[in-house]
Amino acid sequence: MRIVPFGAAREVTGSCHLLLAEGRRVLLDCGMFQGREEEKNHAPFGFDPQAVDAVVLTHAHLDHVGRLPKLFREGYRGPVYATQATFLLMQIILQDALKVMETPFFEEEDVEEALRHVRLLEFGEWLRLGDLTLTFGQAGHLPGSAFVVVQGEGKTLVYSGDLGNRQKTVLPDPSLPPRADLILCEGTYGDRPHRSFAATVQEFLEILERTLGQGGKVFIPSFAVERAQEILFLLFLLYENGHRLPEAPIYLDSPMAERVLDLYPRLVRYFSEEVQAYFLAGKNPFRPRGLRVVESVEESKALNREPGPMVIIAGSGMLTGGRILHHLKHGLSDPKNTLVFVGYQPRGGLGAEIIQRPERIRLLGQEIPLRASVHTLGGFSGHAGQDELLDWLHGQPRVILVHGEEEALLALGKLLALRGQEVGLARLGEGVEV
Repeated sequence: MRIVPFGAAREVTGSCHLLLAEGRRVLLDCGMFQGREEEKNHAPFGFDPQAVDAVVLTHAHLDHVGRLPKLFREGYRGPVYATQATFLLMQIILQDALKVMETPFFEEEDVEEALRHVRLLEFGEWLRLGDLTLTFGQAGHLPGSAFVVVQGEGKTLVYSGDLGNRQKTVLPDPSLPPRADLILCEGTYGDRPHRSFAATVQEFLEILERTLGQGGKVFIPSFAVERAQEILFLLFLLYENGHRLPEAPIYLDSPMAERVLDLYPRLVRYFSEEVQAYFLAGKNPFRPRGLRVVESVEESKALNREPGPMVIIAGSGMLTGGRILHHLKHGLSDPKNTLVFVGYQPRGGLGAEIIQRPERIRLLGQEIPLRASVHTLGGFSGHAGQDELLDWLHGQPRVILVHGEEEALLALGKLLALRGQEVGLARLGEGVEV
């Protein structure tokens, strides 16, 4: 058994790993490269798509499914295995990606072809591909997200996909993997644990009370899948538990996030028991009191002319585009307002620049004075922190680290080695024997 990374090797995008075992060629994820690496999406895969026997997807994020239409465009016609939640979410994600790409590397018919080949595989079900068997474990990162357990040639391989932050309450905690001969594991936050989620929620509550109480606007740049809905769930809980927040509308200004919000009632069984209990009681915990969904661009622009208090949740989460930029252009000069980062801001990006608190920033072609408050709430991360990764990997004899910046992977690898575990870092195109 052999595994060859063709993406996410010492970086956090483009997850794609080719498994060679029992005479089969199985692709584990087929993700898009994003940010500075996006030009790689136009390059050849590094393997023959027509020679692949099956594709197995861990979850619906673009960096794990975004090159799947390209795979079909280049001749693949085999099955694609995923949970139902992953299948439904990836429809929204792939269709949206096609709309916003400046230089598309696939077309709508490629998306449709890929979706036609999806076959559902749920947690605990075993898939047999000749003498190779695979199953999904709960990863707790997105609704329906999974890690993959592969057995063949007398060996067991586990591929983590992305592991969730177990401090949070929307999704189930990641389940522990079986003992394996090799674990191919993500290390996105391998260099640090997350701040306490309870402390994060308390700080968020204080920000809301202060900003809304003085008539300000709270701007929350957010990813359209999972993070936006998680913020809505938290706002629902704050009202449900009797916190006396100043009355203010909550605007969800993201067409993609709205589509995901509409989908969530169909995915109830993939959420935590707490979330399921609200649905069973007839409440949708992702629709807090005061929620207003912004339908049109004109309606979005009108928010910039209206006074606070209000909460605006809009994309993109990394400030690489989207409606949030227009809200910040009009709102960052007002000291009553607050910008709250609830997701990762890459080095060299606009978000990272704002966090450094310069006197002025350049935004949509204009110089804007930065007078609003700025907060970074790292506890909202959807990835496992360093301590959680160490717990998940406990007792595993051999680990290869992927999906992380090199510094983060080296930090995690050092701790694993101190525990006596054999550890290495994945290299692009370089196979690893299981």
